[in-house]
Amino acid sequence: MHENKRKLSEFEVQFLDQAAQIALESNTLDPSLYSKYNVKRGLRNADGTGVLVGLTSIGDVHGYIVDENEKVPVEGRLRYRGIDVEEIVHGCRREKRIGFNEVIYLLLFGNLPDKEQLDLFKGMLESCRDLPDGFTENMILKAPSPDIMNKLARAVLASYSYDENPEDLSIKNVLRQCIELIARFPTMVAYAYQAKRHYYDNQSLFIHNPQPGLSTAENFLYMVRPDSSFTALEAETLDLSLILHAEHGGGNNSAFALHVVSSSDTDTYSAIAAAVGSLKGPKHGGANIKVAQMMDDLKTSVKDWNDEQEVAAYLTRLLRKDAFDRKGLIYGIGHAVYTLSDPRAVVLREKAAELAKEKSRVDEYNLFKIIEKVSPNVIREEKGINKPISANVDFYSGFVYDMLNIPRELFTPIFAISRIAGWCSHRIEELISGGRIMRPAYKSVSVRRSYIPLDKRGTCGKCCVDSEKTAV
Repeated sequence: MHENKRKLSEFEVQFLDQAAQIALESNTLDPSLYSKYNVKRGLRNADGTGVLVGLTSIGDVHGYIVDENEKVPVEGRLRYRGIDVEEIVHGCRREKRIGFNEVIYLLLFGNLPDKEQLDLFKGMLESCRDLPDGFTENMILKAPSPDIMNKLARAVLASYSYDENPEDLSIKNVLRQCIELIARFPTMVAYAYQAKRHYYDNQSLFIHNPQPGLSTAENFLYMVRPDSSFTALEAETLDLSLILHAEHGGGNNSAFALHVVSSSDTDTYSAIAAAVGSLKGPKHGGANIKVAQMMDDLKTSVKDWNDEQEVAAYLTRLLRKDAFDRKGLIYGIGHAVYTLSDPRAVVLREKAAELAKEKSRVDEYNLFKIIEKVSPNVIREEKGINKPISANVDFYSGFVYDMLNIPRELFTPIFAISRIAGWCSHRIEELISGGRIMRPAYKSVSVRRSYIPLDKRGTCGKCCVDSEKTAV
């Protein structure tokens, strides 16, 4: 399948080489202009806090307090509809049951369900898990992708064509669309993964139908594994991860993207696909794969995993762009909001310790702990950053998935299977309480100039760009 992809001609390669350089020169702005015009780069204030652009009652991400106009670090807290996510996790553990379905209900409807409501909601999800007739063959198997997130976004957009009422923005209809997508995401991801394995990895193709009576985590494991087998601990651990990733306030990149797109009154499928595209990025949901790849490089570069100085030396090389992908980042360390701790990382770290003992991978777990311990000091020394820095959820999630024998290409799609619960909640909130299309301002810093006739533009190869530099 992938062998049929179009290849560029020699002419096209040469043109694009030149064009890329022209584009680079034409679009590079003077960094000082951002300060001059007080631009909130990344929608963040100078102190690192986010620019306030909206209100939400869905998720609360708490990582610091402001006292006398100063940012004071505190232990991180994540609340769904006002309820601490750690309380939800501990409650499900005490009652020895799967909890993701009731988290979906809580996010969508604002309250925890009673037993009757939960049973009805589970039944609604079960009735929607199968993909529409012909969808698997025509929309997934006939157009596989080497990247599951890319295929998921296309599957979401394709769902528009299978909806008898795709443009209706009534809350009843949007809620119906959201529940269907929440239920079908695991199936879409599982089948996209099977198609990728078959057409790109030359493996056998396994298409398992979702089973009634199984939870989201159980069904996903059932569908992605050739023999459909999984243990209770594996299902429990994956369910825990789904709970922790379900929502993270309206300001995270994918939720904000969904708010922006939804504010234009577009259809549900377009809005959710935009969120999927955002989550795919390595600076957002794709960071868990980057952590795993970074750890591969570290394990081969550091001889003694218990030597804190040797580990710190590698991390220093990372920050100096002398190791791994040369981006100067320690993936999985640091967060835009959390300071002293990320509560999701705290919970996953506990689960990682439990799994490491069972899987005989304690040495690797201890290596993660050392990195978490020494990274803040290394960053402080190399970057001069004195604020508290802690591990985020991506730091341990990939390690946990790896111990569950989940392939890396599924790390970020699992994030999406969970986070769609939050996305759908934010879409409904935006449609009900938003009311205005989001339209922030960009300051133009281009110089005004006259149009140059074609025969007077010279032969510099820079299209319509004359010798005058962009200025203010």
